Amino acid sequence: MDPFSSTNVALKKQVTGEGVISWENVVVKKIRTEEEQKIANSKPSLILKKTGGWTAASILLANQCLATLAFFGVGVNLVLFLTRVLGQSNADAANNVSKWTGTVYLCSLIGAFLSDSYWGRYLTCAIFQLIFVSGLGLVSVSSWFFLARPDGCGDGALTCVPTTSMGVVIFYLAIYLVAFGYGGYQPSIVTFGADQFDESKPKERNAKAAFFCYFYFALNFGSLFSNTFLVYFEDRGKWTLGFLLSLGSAVMALVSFFFGTPGYTYVKPCGNPLPRVAQVFVAAARKWDVISVKADELYELEGSESAIKGSRKIFHSDEFEFLDKAATVTEDDLSERKNPWRLCTITQVEEAKCVLKMLPVWLCTIIYSVVFTQMASLFVEQGDVMHSYIGKFHLPAASMSAFDICSVLICTGIYRQILVPFAGRLSGNPKGLTELQRMGIGLIIGMLAMLAAGATEIERLKNVVDGHKVSSLSIFWQIPQYVLVGASEVFMYVGQLEFFNGQAPDGIKSFGSSLCMASISLGNYVSSMLVNMVMKITAKGDKPGWIPDDLNTGHMDRFYFLIAVLTAFDFLIYLFCAKWYKPINIDDSQNGIEMEKQGDDVLAKV
Repeated sequence: MDPFSSTNVALKKQVTGEGVISWENVVVKKIRTEEEQKIANSKPSLILKKTGGWTAASILLANQCLATLAFFGVGVNLVLFLTRVLGQSNADAANNVSKWTGTVYLCSLIGAFLSDSYWGRYLTCAIFQLIFVSGLGLVSVSSWFFLARPDGCGDGALTCVPTTSMGVVIFYLAIYLVAFGYGGYQPSIVTFGADQFDESKPKERNAKAAFFCYFYFALNFGSLFSNTFLVYFEDRGKWTLGFLLSLGSAVMALVSFFFGTPGYTYVKPCGNPLPRVAQVFVAAARKWDVISVKADELYELEGSESAIKGSRKIFHSDEFEFLDKAATVTEDDLSERKNPWRLCTITQVEEAKCVLKMLPVWLCTIIYSVVFTQMASLFVEQGDVMHSYIGKFHLPAASMSAFDICSVLICTGIYRQILVPFAGRLSGNPKGLTELQRMGIGLIIGMLAMLAAGATEIERLKNVVDGHKVSSLSIFWQIPQYVLVGASEVFMYVGQLEFFNGQAPDGIKSFGSSLCMASISLGNYVSSMLVNMVMKITAKGDKPGWIPDDLNTGHMDRFYFLIAVLTAFDFLIYLFCAKWYKPINIDDSQNGIEMEKQGDDVLAKV
């Protein structure tokens, strides 16, 4: 049997000089191999088990809330633990926190790959949460037995005894286990939560869009406790107690996750996407000299089923047309059994195109993540040298991030209840603003946050008293910069979650969610690189540099203004990338969904 024989279709073909098959009457979609016939007949479904809905999603939101509480119980005050307990300098501590936070979110790519390819969302979430719990247990042990001695040290007054090499090694192993566990779990849990809603039902499709807002709400609600109560204990030298409470929260999160097991919707993994994407580039390279053909003459399977296991078809797009050669049928393709390294389907080509199209937008979000990461490092160090007493009560510098969290919670409510309906009436978009428009607004607000932080630092330096480490300026001057960062998060990070999850093909949904976390990761590394570059350039001779150990002799305000300028340039590039971007066009004939399109000019109303 000819592997490229067709059924019930009279084919009329012409062979061009380059050996390309030019088909009439749109017949390439009718080509089938024996293997593809089996795929079509089997009618694979993405859904392994269907229950889900808001009941299952609510359990996952509670799980996210508890896990975030545990994570930030370690992360939010880590910079002060490194300076007070391990004795590191301000610049070294800020860099180490940036590298650690970067590693957290870089691990999201590993979790996303395993989730999409082999394990599925549920198993990936379970395994990485177990690693997370193990890491937090080891953090508690290292603090209790090796580092925070004597009891109560590291409160800013009582000095800890010098650390041992073993204690430091165990501590770093522990916090990087925390990074690996939490980072690998994040993209899978948000995608798993989105899986609980059936897109074929308009009501559940709207609920899925709301889920991303509530997910970020739960994340910030969980961190509110760690940024207030846990920070208070840790700032008073009760580091081990804070870490143990974080461990307890992580255990509760894991128990709640397993509790919801019978009611979840489970989606099949779609196999390793790396060979699929590589096949497209190899096939296109092997046919580099082949003449391009029309879109309706490119190779695709017949019917609604896709050659990618568990994935819907994707319609052809005009971007990156050189990759279309991978789906161009030549005489060599007809004369031998189908070779995926020579001939790919349109859906497979479009999957590769989707990754390429999302990359420019994703790269533009990295500078925003540089803004975001300042809250866990320089904002805390800045607040630590400001007047932070309310009467006799000392307010920990790290607890100021509670204003960021409250800003997120309030702005999320305002966005969902006021802005979405109002903008929806103006634009005709039921979401109010497109994801790309929201991300652009987030960049602008993030730039304003850096300007506010720089202005606060100028005022702090004006109120420095000779011979005193702490400025007389109140720490509450930091409120505007925290509130602005929180408002920008609602637009940027919620927009990112919706955008990358919605624009990623079915076979790489977790990868799409992980791009948001990977942006935070690279933002931390870029922040660390900027600190190192600035200190090498500005700390010469007798000059202490912009971010010295004694911040009263530095100019951290200039560093904030530098980030603001970089964000402004980044916004201009982002405008171009967002206007160029065209959304994915999925064939929803399998389940009757009509894909919502964002339009050509996604930023027309920004």
